[in-house]
Amino acid sequence: MPRWLPRAVILVLALVACFQLGSWAFHQLIGLLVNILIAFFLALAIEPAVARMAARGVRRGLATFLVFLTVFVAVAGFLALLGSILAGQIVAMVEGFPGYLDRVIHSINDTFRTDLSRLEIQESLLRSDWLRKYVQNSATGVLDVSATVLGGLFKLLTIGLFSFYFAADGPRLRRALCSVLPPAKQAEVLRAWEIAVAKTGGYLYSRGLMALISGVAHYIVLAVLGVPYAPALAVWVGLVSQFIPTIGTYLAGALPMLLAFTVNPWYALYVLGFVVIYQQFENYVLQPKLTSKTVDIHPAVAFGSVVAGTALLGAVGALIAIPAIATLQSFLGAYVKRYELTQDADSSTARPRRRVRLPGLR
Repeated sequence: MPRWLPRAVILVLALVACFQLGSWAFHQLIGLLVNILIAFFLALAIEPAVARMAARGVRRGLATFLVFLTVFVAVAGFLALLGSILAGQIVAMVEGFPGYLDRVIHSINDTFRTDLSRLEIQESLLRSDWLRKYVQNSATGVLDVSATVLGGLFKLLTIGLFSFYFAADGPRLRRALCSVLPPAKQAEVLRAWEIAVAKTGGYLYSRGLMALISGVAHYIVLAVLGVPYAPALAVWVGLVSQFIPTIGTYLAGALPMLLAFTVNPWYALYVLGFVVIYQQFENYVLQPKLTSKTVDIHPAVAFGSVVAGTALLGAVGALIAIPAIATLQSFLGAYVKRYELTQDADSSTARPRRRVRLPGLR
């Protein structure tokens, strides 16, 4: 046996063991790493506001606390307002549900010449096995729901703490990172950091602008239909549809549909139709133009980055995909050397000119 063979076998086994240990640790910490990534982008988003306050003499920690307090008060007040509205409307809808059901049954009887009765329908539902199984499953799932809520609160607390530390200690974090790099690399890190702050802010600006346009459009529709609390519902639709990716539009449209149903069941269908039409307009017309201008990336690249981010990290990946790709594109663009086009390349890629025939001329 060669002398190097035992040592090679031990080295290979050690490398395999280290790889397995690292893979296990990564899978165990993937949730924490995703939370840190979200916190980092949140810190980049509030970096301009904190920097302005710090430039005016406010301590950076206090400035970060004031920004977080403002955001927390705004979100808490908005949720409290919507919660009170939703609770009142649900109570009103439950109280008026028998009347809605009577009108629906009467319409069905007149249309299809049937003889349905509300009491018979209620008795059949109460005696059905489906309702009994649903109640049992709901009772057994209370603990799961409680655990999910507590886990979500802990995740929000983790993200909030990390984002606060990243924003408050941003200069110290940059100094610590640059201290272990040579001078040439330090300039590149600082440039990448500034680009990330600018692109993340531009992305949030585009989202805020789309939320404003969406809120105004839905307010007009809700006000025309006479749906109560139209301003609050418009703000709800604008914020939820833009800052919750993928399913945010459907979550945002559910509440206006519910309140429109209390006014007239047909109004709920009208609101649903408008939500679907506006979503198509936003996806294919509004969002590509605004996103490409604020973060300076092509609409196709923006759409592909959202799809890729959703496939990798779900809703979180969809939310941070566009600013991440915009940052990477801008950073690489500073180091990619561009050349002037040759005459053949310029002529082959130029847009063809349209020939215009004037009347009376050949």
